[in-house]
Amino acid sequence: MSFHRLGSVAAAEAWCAARRDEGKSVGFVPTMGALHDGHLTLVERSVRECDVTVVSVFVNPLQFDDPADLERYPRDEDADARALEEAGCDLMFTGTLPEFFPGSLDEQGSIEPGALISPGPAAEGLEGASRSGHFTGVATIVHRLFEVVNPSRAYFGRKDYQQSLIVREVAASRGGPQITVCPTVRTEAGLARSSRNERLSEAEREDALVLSSALASVDALWRAGERDAEVLARALASALESAPGVRLDYAAVRDAERWTGADPSGPMESCVALVAAQVGPVRLIDNLVLGEGDVCEIATRAGSRT
Repeated sequence: MSFHRLGSVAAAEAWCAARRDEGKSVGFVPTMGALHDGHLTLVERSVRECDVTVVSVFVNPLQFDDPADLERYPRDEDADARALEEAGCDLMFTGTLPEFFPGSLDEQGSIEPGALISPGPAAEGLEGASRSGHFTGVATIVHRLFEVVNPSRAYFGRKDYQQSLIVREVAASRGGPQITVCPTVRTEAGLARSSRNERLSEAEREDALVLSSALASVDALWRAGERDAEVLARALASALESAPGVRLDYAAVRDAERWTGADPSGPMESCVALVAAQVGPVRLIDNLVLGEGDVCEIATRAGSRT
């Protein structure tokens, strides 16, 4: 099947419905564009597992609490289209907020409260506390994208760990699609790939490596037998608090299976370590499920794509 590029939500919805009517399974990768290897890994997995693969490129204003951050977000749809065609994607589509939510915007162009989707309890704490309204915007657009594409499977990266939990809840609330969360793709040095990384200077990229190294150090503690939540969280924070060029937002641990808004205490059976920090002009997030794989090992595997 040849690559298609559509600039209309209605046209994309009709295209996807036609593929389903043909009995084809539809894989879906929602993105905000500025595609990197992390996105393309998701696309390539969808191509392997589904009959057709659909990618949305939409910088969703609902999930930005800072208008300046929305304005600065990188955009290059032509480059995205070339990369997607090469990766084997069948459809890339874009749209506008009025197209996605016809009849649901007020006179100022803001979405009406009744059209918003609650992100659920996984939005409590950490990113939910740091970015007001962010996860409501994520849940709302993801729910709408699932309505448009109605995919068999949807693919997300683990770098946005808390977001992946919210996406699972959105899918469960509507009876699908199946959600596949894929490992974080990193540079050879260990930096988690992100569209925002394009705004970092070389020196700032070096400073940002402390995030993955801090996660690796806590992973080493876990592998050595440490299970106390407070000890793990303190070790993560201490590895970041005095790092040059880094302004720490949070360094925390959570049960990898049962999310809580508050910090856990006592021994943990499973654990994900999560960090967020400002490096230069960019706010970065990263995480690691402890005991699943060393950050450096992950980075080495990902480096073959650089």
